[in-house]
Amino acid sequence: MDINGGEVAWRFGAANPSLEAASALSIRALVHGLYGCVDRSNPRKLAPLAHGDPSPFACFRAAAPAEEAVAAAAVSGKYNSYPTAAGLTDACSAVAAYLSRYLPYELSTGDIVLTAGCNHGIEIMMAVLATPGANVLLPRPGYPLYEARAALGGLEFRHYNLLPEKGWEVDIEGVEALADENTVAIVTVNPNNPCGSVYSYEHLSKIAETARKLGIMVISDEIYEHCAFGSKPFVPMGVFGEIAPVVTLGGISKRRMVPGWRLWWIAMTDPKGILRKRKIFEAIIIYRGISVDPAAIVQGAIPQIIANTDNAFFTNAMNIMREAAEICYQKLKGIECITFPHKPEGSMFVMVKLDMSYFEGIVDDIDFCTKLAKEESVVICPGSGLGMENWLRVTFAVDPPLLEDGLERLKSFCLRHAKPQKAEKTV
Repeated sequence: MDINGGEVAWRFGAANPSLEAASALSIRALVHGLYGCVDRSNPRKLAPLAHGDPSPFACFRAAAPAEEAVAAAAVSGKYNSYPTAAGLTDACSAVAAYLSRYLPYELSTGDIVLTAGCNHGIEIMMAVLATPGANVLLPRPGYPLYEARAALGGLEFRHYNLLPEKGWEVDIEGVEALADENTVAIVTVNPNNPCGSVYSYEHLSKIAETARKLGIMVISDEIYEHCAFGSKPFVPMGVFGEIAPVVTLGGISKRRMVPGWRLWWIAMTDPKGILRKRKIFEAIIIYRGISVDPAAIVQGAIPQIIANTDNAFFTNAMNIMREAAEICYQKLKGIECITFPHKPEGSMFVMVKLDMSYFEGIVDDIDFCTKLAKEESVVICPGSGLGMENWLRVTFAVDPPLLEDGLERLKSFCLRHAKPQKAEKTV
């Protein structure tokens, strides 16, 4: 009540339509809800197969030199102040030199902007592109944060398909049909989350040629760079920067097993300087200057993290990931109601399709994952959160024995909920 005894007409609390639209696209909220369904009285260990965070497992422990570099940066007293908008010069220089190892040209310190993790990098790019009437092309299935950030900024997004029958390659013809005069960019993810695919040199070249034909930039999400363990090596999209301008998004979180350190980069892998001429780099710096910074301590440690983490660490991590991917492939292939369109070759994920006609009392993928979490303490991401109803995204970035156990529980769950005639056939 106000001072005169009447009701106060509070003027805040109205719904924000953009925020509601973005929230509906958030996979984090969906997965968090599934963890809330887990029966905590169940004595079996939780099998977290819904999100790609290998860091809790000892077999994926960060390299000692990386941890030592952060500790040294913290005690040095050099990194207690605000960094510049682009990031600390030494950190940007180290990232530029690192990325240049795999490119046919050299990046400079001024080609790099550091961000506070993956979400921040995506936020910046979607905001920079959100000019009136513009649209961006996003993969389906894909990483929903792109959609959420686009929706929050009022940027139209359109989905092109990844083709499971072709190893989840980009539907090039579909991209060309989808684009119009207002299309400004195409987002690619390689190695791919959620599909576990790795694109060949030839396919990446086709994407670049298509972008050139359409007059758009490529935003290449390479957070899983070098996380490839199949027959195809990782090739950076920036290799094709002479064909079309490329903004490369990457960071230390996945390859170095430290997602909580929140250090990403935006790199102008654009040797012809088209992005600068079109003032994209300037817009990134402007946005970066009014948003958050990655922790200065981690920035200060980046040169040593890059210099001192040896190849043995990466080789060992990929050997374990290859073993885990093989366990995932063999176990899921043995479940009758699951179709495996493509064996994972990279990242930490695989997409598989559910045959809903197999089940009794389960209506869709969300219902499936909700009951699986409650009954088996196994959390898997439903494909609906990625635009793929009645599919599942499974992460294998888990300690191999726990992964094997979790997938056995998944199989038991499927058998228990099968229609009687299906269960009898399986037995």
